[in-house]
Amino acid sequence: MAEKIDIKELSYQELEKIITEQGFPSYRTGQIFHWVYQKKVSSFSEMSNIPHNFITRLSSLFQPNSLQCIKKMESRDGSQKFLFRLGDKHIIESVLIKDRKRNTVCLSTQVGCLWHCLFCASGKEGFKRNLTAGEIISQLLAIEKISSEHISNIVFMGMGEPFDNYEQLMKSIEIINEKQGINIGTRKITISTCGIIPKIKKFAQNPLQVELSLSLHAAEDSIRNLLMPVNKRYPLKKLIPACRDYVKKKKRQITFEYMMLKGINDSQEQAKKLCHLISDFQPKAKVNLIIYNPVFKQTRLIPSKDNVVLYFQRTLKKCHIPVTIRYSKGQDIEAACGQLRGEYLNL
Repeated sequence: MAEKIDIKELSYQELEKIITEQGFPSYRTGQIFHWVYQKKVSSFSEMSNIPHNFITRLSSLFQPNSLQCIKKMESRDGSQKFLFRLGDKHIIESVLIKDRKRNTVCLSTQVGCLWHCLFCASGKEGFKRNLTAGEIISQLLAIEKISSEHISNIVFMGMGEPFDNYEQLMKSIEIINEKQGINIGTRKITISTCGIIPKIKKFAQNPLQVELSLSLHAAEDSIRNLLMPVNKRYPLKKLIPACRDYVKKKKRQITFEYMMLKGINDSQEQAKKLCHLISDFQPKAKVNLIIYNPVFKQTRLIPSKDNVVLYFQRTLKKCHIPVTIRYSKGQDIEAACGQLRGEYLNL
Protein backbone atom coordinates (compact mmCIF):
# COMPACT_ATOMS: atom_id res chain seq x y z
CA MET A 1 0.00 0.00 0.00
CA ALA A 2 1.38 3.38 -1.04
CA GLU A 3 2.27 5.72 1.79
CA LYS A 4 -0.16 8.60 2.25
CA ILE A 5 1.21 12.02 1.45
CA ASP A 6 0.70 15.24 3.34
CA ILE A 7 -2.09 17.12 1.60
CA LYS A 8 -0.03 20.31 2.06
CA GLU A 9 2.42 18.94 -0.51
CA LEU A 10 -0.13 19.71 -3.23
CA SER A 11 -0.79 22.97 -5.02
CA TYR A 12 -4.39 24.01 -5.61
CA GLN A 13 -4.24 22.76 -9.21
CA GLU A 14 -2.70 19.43 -8.22
CA LEU A 15 -5.33 18.79 -5.56
CA GLU A 16 -8.13 19.86 -7.89
CA LYS A 17 -6.93 17.39 -10.53
CA ILE A 18 -6.93 14.51 -8.04
CA ILE A 19 -10.35 15.44 -6.66
CA THR A 20 -11.98 15.55 -10.10
CA GLU A 21 -10.26 12.30 -11.11
CA GLN A 22 -11.86 10.71 -8.03
CA GLY A 23 -15.29 11.76 -9.33
CA PHE A 24 -15.91 14.70 -6.98
CA PRO A 25 -16.74 18.29 -8.04
CA SER A 26 -13.82 20.68 -8.39
CA TYR A 27 -15.29 23.23 -5.95
CA ARG A 28 -14.43 20.85 -3.13
CA THR A 29 -10.80 21.91 -3.63
CA GLY A 30 -11.56 25.38 -2.34
CA GLN A 31 -13.35 23.92 0.68
CA ILE A 32 -10.38 21.70 1.51
CA PHE A 33 -7.94 24.61 1.18
CA HIS A 34 -10.16 26.71 3.45
CA TRP A 35 -10.21 24.04 6.16
CA VAL A 36 -6.48 23.24 5.97
CA TYR A 37 -5.04 26.74 5.58
CA GLN A 38 -7.56 29.06 7.20
CA LYS A 39 -9.22 26.87 9.82
CA LYS A 40 -5.95 24.93 10.35
CA VAL A 41 -7.68 21.65 11.10
CA SER A 42 -5.58 18.63 12.03
CA SER A 43 -7.91 15.94 10.63
CA PHE A 44 -10.37 15.54 7.77
CA SER A 45 -13.14 14.63 10.21
CA GLU A 46 -13.19 18.26 11.40
CA MET A 47 -14.34 19.46 7.97
CA SER A 48 -18.02 19.80 8.81
CA ASN A 49 -19.33 20.82 5.37
CA ILE A 50 -17.65 17.93 3.52
CA PRO A 51 -19.73 14.76 2.73
CA HIS A 52 -18.78 11.60 4.61
CA ASN A 53 -17.93 9.64 1.44
CA PHE A 54 -15.56 12.41 0.36
CA ILE A 55 -13.94 12.47 3.80
CA THR A 56 -13.42 8.72 3.60
CA ARG A 57 -11.79 9.01 0.19
CA LEU A 58 -9.55 11.87 1.28
CA SER A 59 -8.48 9.92 4.35
CA SER A 60 -7.45 7.01 2.16
CA LEU A 61 -5.25 9.23 -0.02
CA PHE A 62 -3.85 11.97 2.21
CA GLN A 63 -2.99 12.95 5.71
CA PRO A 64 -2.88 16.56 7.00
CA ASN A 65 0.47 16.25 8.78
CA SER A 66 1.44 18.74 11.46
CA LEU A 67 4.66 19.52 13.29
CA GLN A 68 5.24 18.80 16.96
CA CYS A 69 6.22 21.93 18.87
CA ILE A 70 8.67 20.72 21.51
CA LYS A 71 9.72 24.13 22.79
CA LYS A 72 8.47 27.70 22.60
CA MET A 73 10.22 30.73 24.04
CA GLU A 74 9.08 34.35 24.14
CA SER A 75 11.43 37.31 24.28
CA ARG A 76 11.05 40.52 26.21
CA ASP A 77 10.67 42.26 22.86
CA GLY A 78 7.70 40.05 21.91
CA SER A 79 9.44 37.80 19.39
CA GLN A 80 8.83 34.08 19.77
CA LYS A 81 11.08 31.11 18.95
CA PHE A 82 9.67 27.68 18.11
CA LEU A 83 11.47 24.36 18.07
CA PHE A 84 9.64 21.78 15.93
CA ARG A 85 10.11 18.02 15.61
CA LEU A 86 9.49 16.57 12.15
CA GLY A 87 7.99 13.17 11.42
CA ASP A 88 11.46 11.61 11.11
CA LYS A 89 12.55 13.15 14.45
CA HIS A 90 14.75 15.85 12.92
CA ILE A 91 14.55 19.24 14.64
CA ILE A 92 14.03 22.63 12.99
CA GLU A 93 13.45 26.20 14.18
CA SER A 94 11.11 29.03 13.26
CA VAL A 95 10.72 32.55 14.62
CA LEU A 96 7.81 34.96 14.95
CA ILE A 97 8.85 38.62 14.93
CA LYS A 98 6.17 41.05 16.03
CA ASP A 99 6.06 44.79 15.61
CA ARG A 100 3.37 47.43 15.42
CA LYS A 101 2.73 47.16 11.69
CA ARG A 102 3.18 43.46 10.92
CA ASN A 103 3.86 39.98 12.15
CA THR A 104 6.69 38.26 10.31
CA VAL A 105 7.65 34.59 10.45
CA CYS A 106 11.14 33.40 9.67
CA LEU A 107 10.87 29.92 8.16
CA SER A 108 13.42 27.15 7.70
CA THR A 109 13.84 25.34 4.38
CA GLN A 110 16.39 22.67 5.37
CA VAL A 111 17.51 20.58 8.32
CA GLY A 112 20.99 22.00 8.82
CA CYS A 113 22.95 23.73 6.06
CA LEU A 114 25.78 22.98 3.64
CA TRP A 115 27.62 26.28 3.83
CA HIS A 116 28.91 26.71 7.41
CA CYS A 117 28.90 30.50 7.59
CA LEU A 118 31.12 31.64 10.43
CA PHE A 119 28.37 33.69 12.13
CA CYS A 120 25.55 31.11 11.86
CA ALA A 121 24.73 28.06 13.99
CA SER A 122 22.57 26.33 11.36
CA GLY A 123 25.42 24.45 9.71
CA LYS A 124 27.20 23.34 12.86
CA GLU A 125 25.85 19.79 12.62
CA GLY A 126 26.06 19.79 8.84
CA PHE A 127 23.34 19.30 6.28
CA LYS A 128 20.75 16.58 6.91
CA ARG A 129 18.02 17.01 4.31
CA ASN A 130 15.69 19.39 2.51
CA LEU A 131 12.27 20.16 3.90
CA THR A 132 9.20 19.40 1.81
CA ALA A 133 6.82 22.15 0.80
CA GLY A 134 4.36 20.73 3.34
CA GLU A 135 6.93 20.95 6.15
CA ILE A 136 7.78 24.52 5.19
CA ILE A 137 4.13 25.54 5.20
CA SER A 138 3.41 23.62 8.40
CA GLN A 139 5.76 25.94 10.31
CA LEU A 140 3.63 28.92 9.33
CA LEU A 141 0.35 27.20 10.20
CA ALA A 142 1.66 25.94 13.53
CA ILE A 143 2.94 29.38 14.55
CA GLU A 144 -0.38 31.03 13.70
CA LYS A 145 -2.27 28.38 15.65
CA ILE A 146 0.01 28.41 18.71
CA SER A 147 0.47 32.18 18.91
CA SER A 148 -3.06 33.17 17.82
CA GLU A 149 -1.38 35.86 15.72
CA HIS A 150 -2.21 36.67 12.10
CA ILE A 151 0.93 36.40 9.98
CA SER A 152 1.35 39.18 7.43
CA ASN A 153 4.92 38.65 6.17
CA ILE A 154 7.28 35.75 5.54
CA VAL A 155 11.06 35.61 5.29
CA PHE A 156 12.84 32.45 4.24
CA MET A 157 15.80 33.22 6.45
CA GLY A 158 15.69 30.35 8.94
CA MET A 159 17.76 27.18 8.89
CA GLY A 160 19.28 26.25 5.56
CA GLU A 161 19.93 27.93 2.21
CA PRO A 162 16.52 28.38 0.52
CA PHE A 163 17.88 28.23 -3.02
CA ASP A 164 19.49 24.84 -2.30
CA ASN A 165 15.90 23.60 -1.93
CA TYR A 166 14.59 25.59 -4.86
CA GLU A 167 11.71 23.44 -6.10
CA GLN A 168 10.12 22.87 -2.70
CA LEU A 169 10.70 26.51 -1.77
CA MET A 170 8.88 27.78 -4.83
CA LYS A 171 6.06 25.28 -4.41
CA SER A 172 5.55 26.38 -0.80
CA ILE A 173 5.39 30.03 -1.96
CA GLU A 174 2.82 29.12 -4.60
CA ILE A 175 0.62 27.46 -1.96
CA ILE A 176 1.11 30.26 0.58
CA ASN A 177 0.14 32.81 -2.08
CA GLU A 178 -3.01 30.88 -3.15
CA LYS A 179 -6.06 33.10 -2.62
CA GLN A 180 -8.22 30.17 -1.54
CA GLY A 181 -5.71 29.29 1.16
CA ILE A 182 -3.27 31.35 3.22
CA ASN A 183 -3.38 34.23 0.72
CA ILE A 184 -0.21 36.13 1.61
CA GLY A 185 0.88 38.38 -1.23
CA THR A 186 4.19 37.66 -2.93
CA ARG A 187 5.52 41.15 -2.19
CA LYS A 188 5.22 40.31 1.50
CA ILE A 189 7.46 37.28 1.03
CA THR A 190 11.28 37.52 1.05
CA ILE A 191 13.85 34.89 0.11
CA SER A 192 17.29 35.31 1.66
CA THR A 193 20.19 33.64 -0.12
CA CYS A 194 23.90 33.40 0.64
CA GLY A 195 24.54 33.78 -3.09
CA ILE A 196 23.78 30.66 -5.13
CA ILE A 197 24.31 32.17 -8.58
CA PRO A 198 22.56 29.53 -10.77
CA LYS A 199 19.41 29.80 -8.65
CA ILE A 200 19.51 33.61 -8.60
CA LYS A 201 19.49 33.44 -12.40
CA LYS A 202 16.67 30.90 -12.38
CA PHE A 203 14.67 32.96 -9.90
CA ALA A 204 15.05 36.01 -12.15
CA GLN A 205 12.98 34.15 -14.76
CA ASN A 206 10.16 33.41 -12.31
CA PRO A 207 7.16 35.76 -12.71
CA LEU A 208 6.30 35.80 -8.98
CA GLN A 209 7.06 39.21 -7.45
CA VAL A 210 8.80 37.79 -4.38
CA GLU A 211 11.45 39.95 -2.69
CA LEU A 212 15.11 38.88 -2.77
CA SER A 213 17.69 39.50 -0.07
CA LEU A 214 21.38 38.67 -0.45
CA SER A 215 23.55 37.93 2.58
CA LEU A 216 26.55 39.95 1.47
CA HIS A 217 28.40 40.84 4.71
CA ALA A 218 31.61 41.90 2.96
CA ALA A 219 32.68 44.02 0.01
CA GLU A 220 35.83 42.06 -0.85
CA ASP A 221 36.49 38.37 -1.40
CA SER A 222 39.14 37.90 1.28
CA ILE A 223 36.72 38.89 4.06
CA ARG A 224 33.72 37.17 2.53
CA ASN A 225 35.73 33.96 2.11
CA LEU A 226 36.43 34.07 5.85
CA LEU A 227 32.81 34.68 6.83
CA MET A 228 31.04 32.69 4.11
CA PRO A 229 32.70 29.68 2.46
CA VAL A 230 30.09 29.85 -0.32
CA ASN A 231 32.07 32.82 -1.68
CA LYS A 232 34.89 30.50 -2.75
CA ARG A 233 32.48 28.89 -5.21
CA TYR A 234 30.53 32.04 -6.10
CA PRO A 235 32.93 35.00 -5.68
CA LEU A 236 31.85 38.62 -5.76
CA LYS A 237 33.10 39.20 -9.29
CA LYS A 238 30.46 36.71 -10.48
CA LEU A 239 27.85 37.22 -7.76
CA ILE A 240 27.36 40.98 -8.11
CA PRO A 241 26.82 40.82 -11.91
CA ALA A 242 24.25 38.04 -11.32
CA CYS A 243 22.45 40.31 -8.85
CA ARG A 244 22.64 43.18 -11.31
CA ASP A 245 21.07 41.00 -14.01
CA TYR A 246 18.38 39.94 -11.57
CA VAL A 247 17.41 43.56 -10.89
CA LYS A 248 17.37 44.33 -14.61
CA LYS A 249 15.21 41.34 -15.55
CA LYS A 250 12.91 41.33 -12.54
CA LYS A 251 12.66 45.12 -12.20
CA ARG A 252 12.60 44.53 -8.45
CA GLN A 253 14.73 45.93 -5.66
CA ILE A 254 17.33 43.70 -4.07
CA THR A 255 18.36 44.03 -0.42
CA PHE A 256 21.98 43.50 0.58
CA GLU A 257 22.26 42.21 4.15
CA TYR A 258 25.46 43.37 5.86
CA MET A 259 26.26 42.13 9.35
CA MET A 260 28.39 44.61 11.27
CA LEU A 261 31.35 42.82 12.86
CA LYS A 262 33.92 44.67 14.94
CA GLY A 263 37.34 44.90 13.34
CA ILE A 264 36.37 42.68 10.40
CA ASN A 265 34.05 44.52 8.02
CA ASP A 266 33.05 47.75 9.79
CA SER A 267 35.84 50.16 8.84
CA GLN A 268 35.38 53.26 6.71
CA GLU A 269 37.54 51.61 4.07
CA GLN A 270 35.04 48.75 3.91
CA ALA A 271 32.11 51.17 3.75
CA LYS A 272 33.71 52.90 0.75
CA LYS A 273 34.37 49.54 -0.93
CA LEU A 274 30.73 48.60 -0.41
CA CYS A 275 29.67 51.88 -2.02
CA HIS A 276 31.88 51.15 -5.00
CA LEU A 277 30.56 47.59 -5.27
CA ILE A 278 26.84 48.37 -5.43
CA SER A 279 26.44 52.08 -6.22
CA ASP A 280 25.32 51.37 -9.79
CA PHE A 281 22.29 49.41 -8.53
CA GLN A 282 20.47 52.61 -7.61
CA PRO A 283 17.57 52.91 -7.13
CA LYS A 284 16.95 49.16 -7.24
CA ALA A 285 18.99 48.21 -4.17
CA LYS A 286 19.23 48.96 -0.49
CA VAL A 287 21.53 47.89 2.34
CA ASN A 288 20.35 46.49 5.64
CA LEU A 289 23.02 46.83 8.32
CA ILE A 290 22.52 44.08 10.91
CA ILE A 291 23.64 44.30 14.51
CA TYR A 292 25.25 40.92 15.13
CA ASN A 293 23.64 38.56 17.64
CA PRO A 294 26.43 36.21 18.86
CA VAL A 295 25.38 32.60 18.34
CA PHE A 296 28.30 30.84 19.99
CA LYS A 297 29.56 31.25 23.54
CA GLN A 298 33.14 31.15 22.32
CA THR A 299 33.50 33.28 19.21
CA ARG A 300 35.89 35.83 17.82
CA LEU A 301 33.00 37.68 16.23
CA ILE A 302 31.92 40.78 18.15
CA PRO A 303 29.13 43.23 17.25
CA SER A 304 30.29 46.62 16.03
CA LYS A 305 29.77 49.53 18.39
CA ASP A 306 26.74 51.74 17.77
CA ASN A 307 28.78 54.79 16.80
CA VAL A 308 30.70 52.72 14.24
CA VAL A 309 27.45 51.42 12.73
CA LEU A 310 26.04 54.94 12.48
CA TYR A 311 29.22 56.24 10.84
CA PHE A 312 29.13 53.33 8.37
CA GLN A 313 25.50 54.18 7.61
CA ARG A 314 26.34 57.85 6.99
CA THR A 315 29.06 56.88 4.53
CA LEU A 316 26.59 54.81 2.50
CA LYS A 317 24.03 57.61 2.56
CA LYS A 318 26.63 60.03 1.20
CA CYS A 319 26.89 57.65 -1.75
CA HIS A 320 23.10 57.89 -2.11
CA ILE A 321 22.60 54.25 -1.17
CA PRO A 322 19.38 53.60 0.80
CA VAL A 323 20.40 52.03 4.10
CA THR A 324 18.63 50.92 7.27
CA ILE A 325 19.84 49.44 10.55
CA ARG A 326 18.27 46.26 11.85
CA TYR A 327 18.72 45.58 15.52
CA SER A 328 18.61 41.90 16.50
CA LYS A 329 15.52 40.70 18.28
CA GLY A 330 15.11 37.78 20.64
CA GLN A 331 18.66 37.72 21.99
CA ASP A 332 17.34 36.59 25.37
CA ILE A 333 15.69 33.53 23.77
CA GLU A 334 18.55 32.59 21.41
CA ALA A 335 16.59 33.62 18.34
CA ALA A 336 19.59 33.61 16.00
CA CYS A 337 19.32 30.98 13.30
CA GLY A 338 20.15 27.47 14.52
CA GLN A 339 21.04 28.63 18.02
CA LEU A 340 18.16 27.08 19.97
CA ARG A 341 18.33 23.84 18.01
CA GLY A 342 22.07 23.63 18.70
CA GLU A 343 21.50 23.96 22.43
CA TYR A 344 18.69 21.38 22.36
CA LEU A 345 20.89 18.87 20.55
CA ASN A 346 23.97 19.78 22.64
CA LEU A 347 25.92 20.78 19.54
